[in-house]
Amino acid sequence: MTPAAPLLFTPIARQLPATVPFVGPEAIERRSGTRFLARLGANESTFGPSPLALEAMRAAAGESWAYADPELFDVKAAIAQRLGLAPGHVAVGEGIDGLLGNLVHLAVGPGDAVVTSLGAYPTFNFHVAGRGGVLHAVPYREDREDLDALLDASLRLRPKLVYLANPDNPTGSWHGAEAVVDFARALPEETILVLDEAYGDMAPAGVLPASDLLRPNLLRFRTFSKAYGMAGVRIGFVFGRPETVVAFDKVRNHFGVSRMAQAGAIAALADDAHLHATLDLIERARLVLAEIAAQAGLRALPSATNFVAIDAGRDGTYAARLLEGVIRRGVFIRKPQVAPLDRLIRVTVGRSEELALFRTALLETVAELG
Repeated sequence: MTPAAPLLFTPIARQLPATVPFVGPEAIERRSGTRFLARLGANESTFGPSPLALEAMRAAAGESWAYADPELFDVKAAIAQRLGLAPGHVAVGEGIDGLLGNLVHLAVGPGDAVVTSLGAYPTFNFHVAGRGGVLHAVPYREDREDLDALLDASLRLRPKLVYLANPDNPTGSWHGAEAVVDFARALPEETILVLDEAYGDMAPAGVLPASDLLRPNLLRFRTFSKAYGMAGVRIGFVFGRPETVVAFDKVRNHFGVSRMAQAGAIAALADDAHLHATLDLIERARLVLAEIAAQAGLRALPSATNFVAIDAGRDGTYAARLLEGVIRRGVFIRKPQVAPLDRLIRVTVGRSEELALFRTALLETVAELG
């Protein structure tokens, strides 16, 4: 007798929901039957990739009949040169999400403790659940990840992993490099610090520790999805001590990063002018979003990212209604789902015409809700 389909899978898999961590704008468009006028919810960069990266990817597209270099030699060398490290310090994968999945595969087994912040990046939690790990979440403090609480939980639980995003998603907050270094040094030796620096390119001076902060139990994750404008290409990297980083070769998808992605990343790293111009646009757009929030009678939280978290001033129910009203008016944004962060809405920076659409949608929604 053939078993029912669910019984074909592992006990862990049978217990998991068939879902993804985020509802994409495409799913909302399919349900509503209309297309968004502005896409300001996924922390992409509507300013786009470097023209040099686009040119390199077009050229690589013509060679897409061939597999990409499974050792990622050239792109690892380019990243390492930017960091002032050797290629052996670097592993490359399908964005930070793919690399987080690799790390959880390497480090977490059924029942293993993992520490994170309550309301922090949910894709990390998704991977931990998929391996049967047990998540322990500590609350944010004053809209920042609480380093003291994370350390206390880590010393008490001796977890396999502790996750910290700096700058943070979803609040846009940050800790200074000195505090992050002290935190890393205080962790148990058997606990890996998962330091997510996806938004590091946009951080103020003094936020990112120097690249030579390398410890056996520290892995630092960065991406080309945010400041470099290549979210749809899927390429990111992790760096740390070579004896730790080499473990990624045991489980990664060796052909998972395409020729186009590798070529685009190398070209993007060579175009500092485009990166700096994009960072200027991001900074200006954050100021505009803060002004829009104030005009609506709301408060924008300080941000070191390419988005702004806006305090709706009431509870999560009101913020959800605010979100729904903005989306109904054709502007895609998101919000945290866990209290007390659920009182926030989160808006990605964008071009002036996109921000104008958000301004109108927000002001009309606030007036409608009264």
